[in-house]
Amino acid sequence: MIAENELRWYGRSLSKKLKQLRIIPFSDLHYGNPYCSLKHAERTLNIVSANEDTFMVLNGDLLEAVTKLSKGDIYAQKITPQEQRDEVIKLLKPLSSKILGMTTGNHEMRIYRETGVDLSLDIARELNVPYRSEGILLKITFGDGNNRTRGKPFTYWVYATHGYGGARTKSAKAVKVERVSTWIHADCYIMAHDHVVNVAPDIYLLPDNRGKIDSETGFTTGRLRAVRKMLVKSNAYLKWGGYSEQGGFPPSDLSTPVIILAGEGQPKVSVIV
Repeated sequence: MIAENELRWYGRSLSKKLKQLRIIPFSDLHYGNPYCSLKHAERTLNIVSANEDTFMVLNGDLLEAVTKLSKGDIYAQKITPQEQRDEVIKLLKPLSSKILGMTTGNHEMRIYRETGVDLSLDIARELNVPYRSEGILLKITFGDGNNRTRGKPFTYWVYATHGYGGARTKSAKAVKVERVSTWIHADCYIMAHDHVVNVAPDIYLLPDNRGKIDSETGFTTGRLRAVRKMLVKSNAYLKWGGYSEQGGFPPSDLSTPVIILAGEGQPKVSVIV
């Protein structure tokens, strides 16, 4: 387990036999909340367990972690924050080898700000996965035959951060991950927090280093290629009620988006829900 404050990337080299890689963002479980849908969460974890090509990124708010000074009903949460931590470790431990990295969420940060204890760091240590509270940049390699070159794996960059703020509309929630995509280079950007699934492809033009001499001007000239980046807002595992209903927030989408990284043909990232 590695924990550093300064942003750096963490790499994971996976099997060359994989033809594709599926990544599931797992966040906003809110374990301990009486509306937590453990059934839907376990369905997601079972998919990860049953498929060799499927991995996870843990992206915050795994715990409800209500305190006396925070939002939420401290008396309604079913077990203490420490017990929530222990139960989440027990839930995820069998899948520790399938976890690519981990961040924290605003709910766990309640405990940290009041006590200096980072429960997300505790979970990451027990699972032995890379951890950075603010956000994590992952370099993932797998497969073979990239650019029709034998022995060359496919390489993808994935950035995950929990998110922030209290936006109401879907467009206002979606624009937050779009904003992050202008700051850091990646093929896919994952943001949680808002409990609403939103997936948007974006295209940018990348200069190709290869070029040729233009006979008329004598200058080197080259092409640009279109590169796709996927902007992903992920779901929550909370049924509607309590704070969300009283605060006028919509029901959470309990379906998990699945990010698909191509491992044959041309490099490509896509998402299904």
